Order: sequence, then C-alpha cells, then structure tokens
Amino acid sequence: MNNNTHIVIMAGGIGSRFWPISTPEYPKQFIDILGVGKTLIQLTVERFQTICPVENMWVVTNERYSEIVKQQIPSIPDENILKEPEARNTAPCIAYACWKIKKKDADANIVVTPSDAIVMNVAEYQRIIAKALDFTSKNDSIVTVGIKPTRPETGYGYIAAKNEVAKDEILKVECFKEKPDLATAEEYLRAGNYFWNAGIFVWNVKTIEEEIRTFQPSLASIMDDLSNSFFTENEEPELRRLFPTCDKISIDYAVMEKSQKIFTIPGDFGWSDLGSWGSVQTHVATDADGNAIVGNHISLYECKDCIVSASNAAKIVVQGLNGYIVAEKEGRILICSLKEEQRIKEFSK
Repeated sequence: MNNNTHIVIMAGGIGSRFWPISTPEYPKQFIDILGVGKTLIQLTVERFQTICPVENMWVVTNERYSEIVKQQIPSIPDENILKEPEARNTAPCIAYACWKIKKKDADANIVVTPSDAIVMNVAEYQRIIAKALDFTSKNDSIVTVGIKPTRPETGYGYIAAKNEVAKDEILKVECFKEKPDLATAEEYLRAGNYFWNAGIFVWNVKTIEEEIRTFQPSLASIMDDLSNSFFTENEEPELRRLFPTCDKISIDYAVMEKSQKIFTIPGDFGWSDLGSWGSVQTHVATDADGNAIVGNHISLYECKDCIVSASNAAKIVVQGLNGYIVAEKEGRILICSLKEEQRIKEFSK
C-alpha cells in the first residue's frame, strides 16, 4: 500500500435507466442492485482497500448526495467528500478532485473510477490497477484501463491500441472511438486491438494538471482560483461561485482524445458498467428458465428470461411473461420488455 496513491470515485450520476429502483433522489450507485448486501459505491470502495488508505479516497458527488455518501462510507473523511453544486460532466469533476489532492500531496498518483460498475474478479482488477500505478509513478503518462471485449457491444466507446508488441501489458493508444454500429463493433472484435472504454484512468497529479492546462486552459484557470480556498471555510462558497462557470465537457473530449501521453492496459476481470437492467440479468443467479430475481417474496410462474426486482414489497407474483423487466420501489412500478429497456429513461419522465 502506497501513501501517495489516491482514489477518486465519481458518484454524481442519476442512473435514469434503472428507474424505478434508481431515482434522481437516490440513484443507482447507492443501491444494492445485485442483491448482495452492499451498494455499488460500497463495493467500489472495498475493491481499493488493499491499494490505498481510506484517508486517500475521495468521492465527487452532487451536493444533494453528500449525506448518503457519509451514511454508506462513514470511514471516508468529510473533507474528502467533494460536493458539486451542479453537474458539469467529468472533466470539471476530475479537475476539482485532482487540484485538491495536489494541495495535500504534490506527488500523488491517482486512480479515477466510476462508482457504479461491478468487477467479478477483484484480485485481477487490483493487479491491473497496481501495474498501472507503477507505470504512471515512473512515466509522464496517462493509463486508461481497457476492457477486453467479449461481444460486439454497441453501447460502449472503444479504445484502439497501436498494433505493437505489448511491453509489460501497457500499450500506446492510437485513438478513441465513439459507440459503433453493430458491423463496426464486429470489426473491432475481430481486430483484437480494440478495448471497451471503462472510464477508469490512472495518472500522476502533475501529468493530468499539465494536460488540462494544455488542452483546457480555462478549466485550469478556474481550478487555480478555486484552489486558494481549499481546506478553508471559504471553499464551499467559492465552489458555488466558480464551479458552475466550468464548461460542461467530458474528460474524454477535454483531454484523452487530444493528449499524446495516453496508454492502455487491457483488463479481463469481469467488468460491467451495469448500464441497463439486461446487464444486471447477466450478473445475478438465474433459475432454469433464465429468470433473475433480486429481492424477497417474489414468485414466478410460466415466466422465461425475465428480471424481477423488489426489495421491500410484501409479495409479488408474475405469471406468463417472456423477456420482461418487472421492478417495484416505494409504489413505483415498471413492467417493460427487455427489448425496449433503452426507452425506460423516456418512460419515467
């Protein structure tokens, strides 16, 4: 365990595709979606406990979720819960965390990760992260974790690595690709040098600061102004004043697609971003008919390939459905074909 290693957990999303379990008031990262007794953010923190001390873990979230973070991860210091006054996408989120970490540790090596993904092989994940951290501690480089694709997935962006012999698993990145159509995704799978972009980044704080200064000077300037108030009583009012002036831009567009310092380390550790109900169905136990049940007091009859989720219902009975989502929370009920799950965000408005 290295005391210069810091973990930034991004936890500001609203998880609209998981309605009604996930709502803007209580989104999916704070929910035990898989029925394992721990929420997604708790599982994320748990994965890093052997990599860095808890006082080096930081959570960036919307200010309205800060109390939920405190309840679910009471070991994280209050000053490490960074409260965005409004969502401005991932580049301002990450810049805020990195500028603040630098004020505390000028030599920090940082892992940035979403809070709402799952990892099945934690030991392999930890090995990959440790190798990436070792690389960025010795090189002025950024490492993004690329997930080895198992299917021609159209719902993820891709990382294209240069076709060259791997040097200790670290590959130079040629370019990033937007979410492809099916034919293109099939080409990527055949090529062998394309990886899913998991949004997991590793860098030294000096490297990411330099790249943000180079490619997003206005963002760097705002963070410089804001940093004068870090760890003081003025930080919250200054954050409210300055953070909303940041452009809404992702770290991919802001830095990753422009920098020449990008490498990738391919990972194969059972990763999923849990971006849909269908992805949950592949990560929980199913019965002989392919049905996945999350919760208690749920009975299925003549059903096939369904997912039923209800944590507090007195009793749910489902009969005769094929390929459906049935979900209930606090009186909100969803019954939707799995084929139409991409429309749940639209349905829940």
